[in-house]
Amino acid sequence: MQSRARIYTSAVGGLALCAGVAVARTAAGPSPYQRDIDAAMVTMHAGMMAPPTGDIDRDFVATMVPHHQGAIDMAVAELRYGRDAHLKRIAQEIIIEQQQEIAAMRLALGQPLPASAAAPTRLPLQHDMPAGAEK
Repeated sequence: MQSRARIYTSAVGGLALCAGVAVARTAAGPSPYQRDIDAAMVTMHAGMMAPPTGDIDRDFVATMVPHHQGAIDMAVAELRYGRDAHLKRIAQEIIIEQQQEIAAMRLALGQPLPASAAAPTRLPLQHDMPAGAEK
């Protein structure tokens, strides 16, 4: 049986390889959408590799919270860059439902909820961007 660290290393290496192939096929490099999706996937998979504690309930939540957050991050990318109104509506629903499930799991374990924050579902307006930032 492979150790979790070895599986994690293989998973991250595979993701990096896949991302590298995608970049190699695009002369201009990855799109902002693809960068956001790649970052969400790497962060999600790394978070899901939390070392087991022996407490099945805590281990379940420790694995599922990054999984749900990854879904939220990918849905935000759809809202930012997608064009299809139906898919954007589904992305909004994913964000709400996954946030509710994260909260329910944390509450079930007596864990504190993170501070409320608005989801970054829009691109910054040009006047909101720092000087020299990509437009």
